[in-house]
Amino acid sequence: QAKCKCKRTRGAFKTDTNPIAQSTSEGGLRCSPNRRTKSIYTPLEQQYMEIKEQHKDTILCVECGYKYRFFGEDAEIAAKELNIFCHLDHNFMTASIPTHRLFVHVRRLVSQGYKVGVVKQTETSAIKASSANKSSLFTRQLSALYTKSTLVGEDVNPLLTLGDLEQAEDVVQDMPNSYLMCVSENWDKQSKELTIGLVVVQPSTGDVMVDCFGDNASRSELEARVLKIQPVEILVPSDLSDPTERLLRTIALSSVQADDRIRIEKRESTQFEYPTAMMTVKEYYSSTSTQTVENREKGNLLVCCSFCSVVCMCACVCIFRLLDMINISSVKGSLLWVLDHTHTPFGKRLLKKWVSQPLKSASEIHSRQDAVAEILSSESSVLPSIQALLTRLPDLERGLCSIYHKKCSTQEFYLISSTLSRLCTELQALIPAVQSQLRSDFLKSMLLDTPQLLICIGEKRLSFELFVDLTDFPLIRERKEEIQAVLSDIIEHRRDLRLILRNQSLDYVTVSGQEFLIEVKNSMSSIVPPDWVKINSTKVVGRYHSPFIVERHRRLLQLREQLVIDCGREWINFLQLFGEHYYILRKAVGHLATMDCLFSLAQVAKENNYCRPEVLEHERHIVIKAGRHPVIDMLMGEQDQYVPNDTELQGDGKRAMIITGPNMGGKSSYIRQVALVTIMAQLGSFVPAEEASIGIVDGIFTSQNSH
Repeated sequence: QAKCKCKRTRGAFKTDTNPIAQSTSEGGLRCSPNRRTKSIYTPLEQQYMEIKEQHKDTILCVECGYKYRFFGEDAEIAAKELNIFCHLDHNFMTASIPTHRLFVHVRRLVSQGYKVGVVKQTETSAIKASSANKSSLFTRQLSALYTKSTLVGEDVNPLLTLGDLEQAEDVVQDMPNSYLMCVSENWDKQSKELTIGLVVVQPSTGDVMVDCFGDNASRSELEARVLKIQPVEILVPSDLSDPTERLLRTIALSSVQADDRIRIEKRESTQFEYPTAMMTVKEYYSSTSTQTVENREKGNLLVCCSFCSVVCMCACVCIFRLLDMINISSVKGSLLWVLDHTHTPFGKRLLKKWVSQPLKSASEIHSRQDAVAEILSSESSVLPSIQALLTRLPDLERGLCSIYHKKCSTQEFYLISSTLSRLCTELQALIPAVQSQLRSDFLKSMLLDTPQLLICIGEKRLSFELFVDLTDFPLIRERKEEIQAVLSDIIEHRRDLRLILRNQSLDYVTVSGQEFLIEVKNSMSSIVPPDWVKINSTKVVGRYHSPFIVERHRRLLQLREQLVIDCGREWINFLQLFGEHYYILRKAVGHLATMDCLFSLAQVAKENNYCRPEVLEHERHIVIKAGRHPVIDMLMGEQDQYVPNDTELQGDGKRAMIITGPNMGGKSSYIRQVALVTIMAQLGSFVPAEEASIGIVDGIFTSQNSH
């Protein structure tokens, strides 16, 4: 048969749609179609092309037994990015990865800005072998789509065995904030004003932020928000204006490394129009039939705040750079690096929000200050006990969100639910001490409210010992009874085998996963019935299956696979039931995160001898005595070379200060010091000074040329 010389197919959609009419670029032989299918493509290739037609912008990982395969241009991209081998197979270039390493390779591709789809087999081998279409191709369908902001689920998180649960932090990876931002524009022709709408979502934790604002031709307001939030993905309409597109492209390409760049995806502009968007929301909530009206009113997106409620949102962009407020991370030299002594991943994320979103309510600031002051001065044993509970906790916030999305593994669910149950028990034991020994209303309300919120984890219907009692699962009980009946038949058949082989001590053996093997010495092979199936052999023995075992073992495999399917269905239903309590449990985790942040602020204040600032709601002044720059003071450590400075600004007195001096004299450090001390005071922290009295500020501004 002549070897096909068709030109290598780089992608399913770069070739002629009529495969029979294809020819080589050199004018060579045409590919002969398969006589049965009338196509030059294999059934697997045709299946891939059908799925790819619906997801042209996606790299597809197709499950094929023990590996995932890439085809066409997807294979060439995977070979380049994953450093794996790519070769021609039939009509497509192909590459493959093992199934147990899927999460590693998906993350690598996603980090480079690709959208990755996982196509899984929806049929099992034993059940398919007994079906009418046993000779046809396994059915497959797209089970998940992953981008930089949507890495949620067990496919992309490494799993631990139950014996390794003490390494809790490794189950749900504490990845950097992965916000997905959606940008929409509206141009009013009459007033000639541009309004920009933003929705920012973090799928892994359930956080949502919304904002709507007017902007100018330079898009400075949009730039400030994008740089502050640092989304990993931005969705924009296809008819996005040129100034906005140029700005977003500039920000996206500002990173040197490709894996740090913002991924921008354009969608049809009609999806951003109000009628279409509203219909999408209605269809989404109407399809979630198990949600009660009460749960819908509470909202499952939970944490929703407007940008306009925080300090510094009115500020120009460069203030974030000057005050280390753009890249608010634990990198040495940032404000968060000074303040962050948290013990939990969710506490670390909350503290970052506190630093970037200072409060404007004096009563809320005073509540945090009272809590920090009590942690510093209290001799009660209850506070050290609470702090000890916060050590080595898994990422409960991400874990709960994974459960709510019904993407968690059984190990992850067991870890999260058992941890919450343990916390509930231990916090309930501390209630009497909290009531009698603590004075701060803020601390008492959180510590008394948390165990009441967690109490639902102990209810029988939310027990994490699933399938132990099968009373509520009649289908699973029936399936297990059928399996036990088949096993009993196989055990009973052993009596006949002993008579046939004249060996009263004969028993089944299992070798390399093959069950119920009948082991016979080669010297006795003459007594083996001719209809027995030889499975494998060694120099000494041969191993067989009798016709009865062949039939019953096939049935056993079918029942076991069906049991897995039935349990999976009940597992999803169970997670749905658990997800109805997501709001309550998430609120409890929020209290734990707040406690972690308060302990962190108290530790910083104690180690660096900070003072409690006086925050006044209706006064317009900033008075600081012997103030120090928090970051420089920390970097210099015990050298004690930073000279404290006084600041006195009052609305009805001295309203401005002109700072002069030589280059490298510390002018900008002093100016930043005043801004940072003000921010620290308004997030509820103690400040590096002997005394401080600060009025509420609603904006911090600086000149673009000040640096």
